[in-house]
Amino acid sequence: MFKIIFSDIDGTLLNAERDLSEYTVKTIKKLSESNIPFILISSRMPAAMRHLQEKMEIAHLPLISYNGGLILVEGNVVSSTEIPIEILNELASFNKAHDVHLSLFHNDEWYAPREDFWTRREINNTKVQPDIRSNSSVIEKWKSEAKGAHKIMAMGEEENIDLIRDFLNQNFSRDLHLYRSKPSYLEIAPRAISKLTAIEHLLENHFRLPLSQSLAFGDNYNDIEMLKGVGMGIAVGNAKPEVLEVAHMVTSSGKEDGVAKSISELLNI
Repeated sequence: MFKIIFSDIDGTLLNAERDLSEYTVKTIKKLSESNIPFILISSRMPAAMRHLQEKMEIAHLPLISYNGGLILVEGNVVSSTEIPIEILNELASFNKAHDVHLSLFHNDEWYAPREDFWTRREINNTKVQPDIRSNSSVIEKWKSEAKGAHKIMAMGEEENIDLIRDFLNQNFSRDLHLYRSKPSYLEIAPRAISKLTAIEHLLENHFRLPLSQSLAFGDNYNDIEMLKGVGMGIAVGNAKPEVLEVAHMVTSSGKEDGVAKSISELLNI
């Protein structure tokens, strides 16, 4: 029997309005009554996840942000893996000739280089406001604070994103995970972590549960390892073909409450 559930957010849990449906909220509240934790696991920053937790009344539960790069338990950081500032510096230098939008993230800090189409789109998607600050000034700030980036989001024209991807693959393939969610987006994360490593950390150190008793939902490339590794990995119907291939089961699309429907059917709630 499954004792814990992990769910991706974008493309998986949210409806066509990029929000939680009433049915999903009701289902997760029933889960709480059954003492089955429902853990959000996303490439989002914590601030872009908390309002969803509050709607489902699960704000007391841990959060896994940045594809596993940051794990919070009761608001405290229990695991943090960052992209070193040296790599960030080299990427920013390379990007001067291409001017791709590089948003920089550390915990609840989001720095956008300017107010542009990409910034407005992310504000709309995540309901979070960034600080507008150049990449170079953020790098200087983080150097003085001994910080790195939990995530870098490169956004721009497809050919320029290709150049960023090729530069990083040639120079830092051992250090970085690159996720191409769409042609105009490239998510850059530390290679040492994944959603599965974060799940393993939480299960071992906090919940004391085996992987075999975990259920997970996802739709994108960064969910593949997680869906393969948990007790049951379920892909929503709109998932990428590679994700559908590895999933133990496929449910309705995210916009059609696939997560809530599967939970209701599998757990009889």
